[in-house]
Amino acid sequence: MKTFYKSMVISCILAILIIAAPVSAQQGKFYRTFFQSGDIPSIDQALVGDQIGIQLADEMTVGLLRQNEVSGAIENGMTESFEISADGRVYTFKIRQGVPWVRYNAETDAVEEALDCDGKVRIVTASDFAYGAERTLRAETASDYAYVAYAIEGAEAFNTPEEGKEPDFAAVGVKVIDDFTIEYTFVEPGVFNQNIISMWMLHAMPRWVIEGDACTEGVAERWTESETYQGYGPFTLKEWIHDSHLTLLANPFWPGTEEIPAPSIAGVTIHIMDSSAGLSEYEAGNMDNAGITAADYDRIITDPVLSAEVVDLNGDVGTEFLIFNPNLPPTNDVRVRKALAYAIDRDAVVTTLKAGMPAKAFIHPGVTGAPVSDDPDFGASFNTEKARELIADYCAERGITPGDITVTVAYNTSESRKMYMELIQYMWSDSLGINVELKNSEWKVYKVEREDGTSNVYRATWVQDYMDANNFTKDVFLCGASYQAVTDWPSVGCVERDDPLYREYEEVVLAAARELDPGKRVELYTRSDEILINEAAIITPTYYYGGPFLRKPNIKAPVSLTGYERWEKWTIE
Repeated sequence: MKTFYKSMVISCILAILIIAAPVSAQQGKFYRTFFQSGDIPSIDQALVGDQIGIQLADEMTVGLLRQNEVSGAIENGMTESFEISADGRVYTFKIRQGVPWVRYNAETDAVEEALDCDGKVRIVTASDFAYGAERTLRAETASDYAYVAYAIEGAEAFNTPEEGKEPDFAAVGVKVIDDFTIEYTFVEPGVFNQNIISMWMLHAMPRWVIEGDACTEGVAERWTESETYQGYGPFTLKEWIHDSHLTLLANPFWPGTEEIPAPSIAGVTIHIMDSSAGLSEYEAGNMDNAGITAADYDRIITDPVLSAEVVDLNGDVGTEFLIFNPNLPPTNDVRVRKALAYAIDRDAVVTTLKAGMPAKAFIHPGVTGAPVSDDPDFGASFNTEKARELIADYCAERGITPGDITVTVAYNTSESRKMYMELIQYMWSDSLGINVELKNSEWKVYKVEREDGTSNVYRATWVQDYMDANNFTKDVFLCGASYQAVTDWPSVGCVERDDPLYREYEEVVLAAARELDPGKRVELYTRSDEILINEAAIITPTYYYGGPFLRKPNIKAPVSLTGYERWEKWTIE
C-alpha cells in the first residue's frame, strides 16, 4: 500500500511538491517535483512499494487494466477487451496491438523505439506480461508485493517453493494464448481481482534487458538505470542521477487512448530536496504546488496573495497509524498497547499538523467494504482515564511505577513526521507519566529497523493500491503480507498461528474476501477492524490523509479522489 507520487493533492505529510518550468520541448511545458525522503528507492515494477515508485511505475508502464484517478473505476489499460468465465475465476485479455517498447537515446536526446535482434521494433506482447508476473513471483526477486498476486492460482506455491523442489511457472495461472492474448486464473472469484490485475507488479517487463537475449546483454537489477531502461507507458525514463534527480520524458510512441491520452506536457523531473526549500521556491514563483507545513499554516492563510492559492482538503486514500511491537516489553502486554492507543488525542494531532481527518478505523472510509458502526467504543478513541487505569494495573502487577516504563518509538525522517512524533511523545509522557524515546532514520534504514523489531512502536502508513477493504486487511496483516513482518502478530515467521485473535482475524478477512454480498462484507470488515484495533491492539490509526496545499492557478489537473495521479492528463496554461 500503501503511500507512492500518488496524489496531486499533497500535504506536507506526503512530502511531495510539484514545480513547473517552461522548456523548449515538444509539448512546451515541463513539470518538476521533489521528493524529500532520500533517494527514490526503486522504479522496478517488481520491487517498488513506496508511493513515488508506484507513481513512476504507473507512468512508464501500463497494466492490462488501470484504476481511474477520479472515480476509482477500473478501466482498460493495455487491454482492448476481456472476458470473465462463468465461475468468475478465469480472465482472458486481448492486448492492445502495436504499442512499442521505447528507450531514451542520450546521443540524439530523443525517445526512440527499441529494436530486436532482427532490427524490428519490439512490440509489447502477452509474453512480456507473463514475464512480469513470473519475475515478481520468483523468490529470488524478493518482491514485497508478490503476496498480492497470491490471488492467482499457483502463485503462492511458486513464490514460496518447498525445500528441494524446483518451482515451475507453468503451474501458475498465467497462460499466454497467443502474442496478444493472455489468461489469468484466480484461486477464487472476488470483486477485487480486476484491481489486482491493474497493479504495477503485474505490468509487462523487458526480459531481454534484464536477462539478455541473442543480441542484448542482460543487466539484471541495473535495468532501471538511465542507460538501459526500456518502458512503454505515456512517459519514459530520461535520466536518474541517484540522490539528485530523476527525469521523465513524454513518450511520443504512446498511442493515446480514451482512458490514457498522450501526454500534454514534455516531462517530469523529481528532485531530492526538503519541504522548506520547496515552499521558499514556491513563494519565489518557481513552483506550481507546495505542501503547507504546520509551522507556516497561519502565515499562509493570512497572507493576501498566498491565501488565494490555498486549495482545500483532499488527499490520498491512506491511513496514518502506529504499529505496536507485541514481542518487546512493555508493548508485549496488551494493556500497555491499549493504554498508548487511548492516550492519543487524534483531534489535536490533526489540528496541530493541519493534516486530514482523525482516524477511527484502519480501513479508509469510502473504499468498498469499509466498516460502518454506530458503537462509540468501536475503533480508535481518546480516553486518558482508561489509559491511566490500564497502565496502573500493569504497574501494580510488577511493583513498578509509570516512571519505570520506557517506550521507544521509531520513525522515518522528515520535518512533518518529527513534529508528529514529538506530539505523540508529549501526549504519552504527559498523560501516562512514562518515558518515551524517539528514534529517527532515513527511509531505507528505517525499513530495516522496523523489520528487525528493536523498537516498541513504529510510525507507518498505508495508502490504497486499489479501492477495496481487502487491500487494507488481507494484503496488509495476514501471514506473508506487507506489514506482517513488522507486526509479527501470529508468531515469529508465521510458523505458528497460535493467537486466537489472529486466527479469528484471518478467518474473518478471508471470508470477507470471498463474500460477494456488499452488506455482509461491511459486517465482516467491521469485525476485522474491531479485532485489530480494539481487542488485539496491534495497531492504532491516528489520521486519514489530507490537508490544504498551495497551487498556482495555471495548473490544470484532474482532482484525484483515489490517491493516484495521472500526469499525462495534466496541462499548464
